[in-house]
Amino acid sequence: MTAADATSAAAEIVTAGMLVIGDEILSGRTKDRNIGYVADRLTEIGIDLKEVRVVPDEQDMIVEAVRALSARWTHVFTSGGIGPTHDDITADAIAAAFGVGIDHHPRAVEILKSRLAGRAEINEARLRMARIPFGADLIETENGMPGFRLGNVHVMAGVPAVLQAMMDEVCRTLKGGRPMLSKTLDAERGEGLVATPLAAIQKAHPTTVIGSYPYERDGRYATNIVVRARDPAALDAAFADIEAMIAEVRAKYP
Repeated sequence: MTAADATSAAAEIVTAGMLVIGDEILSGRTKDRNIGYVADRLTEIGIDLKEVRVVPDEQDMIVEAVRALSARWTHVFTSGGIGPTHDDITADAIAAAFGVGIDHHPRAVEILKSRLAGRAEINEARLRMARIPFGADLIETENGMPGFRLGNVHVMAGVPAVLQAMMDEVCRTLKGGRPMLSKTLDAERGEGLVATPLAAIQKAHPTTVIGSYPYERDGRYATNIVVRARDPAALDAAFADIEAMIAEVRAKYP
């Protein structure tokens, strides 16, 4: 691969980081159900989720994480902290991270009034959900209050159903890179038997990513091997070497 080819290939790689916000996640009270969904949706459109951080409802930590992730990755996706309660401080933290003001967004207020009409009063707490940093664009869905995007940061709800609707909307606006392809092979043998030859195969195929995932079934330890690459030819070549290696291991250790 020439230098120009390498530069072109790198330009096609789109990356993302995710920030999960909430004391309830860190305490274990709430089990996260959003990371997997975000990862799946990004993979579908050719965006690599490279990093996930979890921080409490503390503004300084949110600001620090947002700035770090925003500088490092093409996109950042946050979940949690945009509700009506006192500990929902994500919008304020995003505004602080970008050094902008925050106030009630006219369109967000309009959505709030429409959604709550005849069901609940528009009180001060609920109006908190319409506070949007200056310069942000809304992420609107058919139900619920909107999230927003500011710069390369997409701010979404923590409630899984709402986040999923927001994520689906966001994905329609994003340009992905070359999709990551993958193939899986069950070695039917333990990791200890395949680890050394697998390392050699990985070294021989540097444009692929090879992972081994052990499991136990009916008292027998075995390993699923997954090879991933953007280039189909590179994927097939590495997979062929893995198949040959596994055949040798199975013959030696029946």
